[in-house]
Amino acid sequence: MTQHSLKIGMIQTRVGLDKAANVEKTSLAIRDAAARGATLICLQELFASQYFCQTEDAAFFDLAEPIDGPTVQAIAKVAKDCKVSVVTPIFEKRAPGVYHNSVVVLGPQGNTIGLYRKMHIPDDPLFMEKYYFTPGDLGFLTFDTPTAKVGTLICWDQWYPEAARLTAMRGAEVLTYPTAIGWHPAEKEQYGAAQVSAWQTMQRSHAIANGVFVIAVNRVGHEGPADGGIEFWGHSFVADPFGVVLAEAGQAEETLVVDCDLTRQEWVRRNWPFFRDRRIDAYGDLTQRFLDSNKR
Repeated sequence: MTQHSLKIGMIQTRVGLDKAANVEKTSLAIRDAAARGATLICLQELFASQYFCQTEDAAFFDLAEPIDGPTVQAIAKVAKDCKVSVVTPIFEKRAPGVYHNSVVVLGPQGNTIGLYRKMHIPDDPLFMEKYYFTPGDLGFLTFDTPTAKVGTLICWDQWYPEAARLTAMRGAEVLTYPTAIGWHPAEKEQYGAAQVSAWQTMQRSHAIANGVFVIAVNRVGHEGPADGGIEFWGHSFVADPFGVVLAEAGQAEETLVVDCDLTRQEWVRRNWPFFRDRRIDAYGDLTQRFLDSNKR
């Protein structure tokens, strides 16, 4: 098999209170990644603002924009200037009172290739997303960029094997997971290492089970009250279709550019033919909420 190389850029940043400054910082990082050869660049979840879902406050709905709003326009200009595709998360205002946690996939002409709306919406302490986001209604999607078929999922989606599977079944070569995940500072000492390990293990398992590259891009830094809030742990990484971590960031701002051989997918699937051996005749119960023992 002839190698088909793809350079993926991943932008991991601290996020301040100034939305315009956050967008400008990310724009400069996109230019840097492109200058280093990246042709597909993934941003972190809700990159334009701090993670406002720590509280329920209707004023934060003012941060939302339509999918052709100023944030997407700014990133589209950079995408066109640099001739790259960008997975661009946005707090989408769809209609008055209807908001989504979304991704716009931009092409190298600054064109919109596709839209994905986050399907799984969490509701945990300091992650009160159900207050802000309507669950996605577009399903699991794959988009053809000039360099790869990209499946776009978002953060909480990353814990669901069904989401990864259905996206891979649509032909994805790469699954992207823009993310905002971190520690409750009071829990970090006891649970911190295990939480990061579980997060990375889950996504590596998606790569292995589906024979795809997985790109997880997380933010860094503390956001929220000094005596609480969330410490975002970073550790953005790329796993290949065998689950091998090709590159991983630390807990500081970083722009990774990673060379991925897309023919690796074919090699792995020939040797681990999970799609061939799936028992699709036996999986109908997956559409149920829960099952009562072995009753039929």
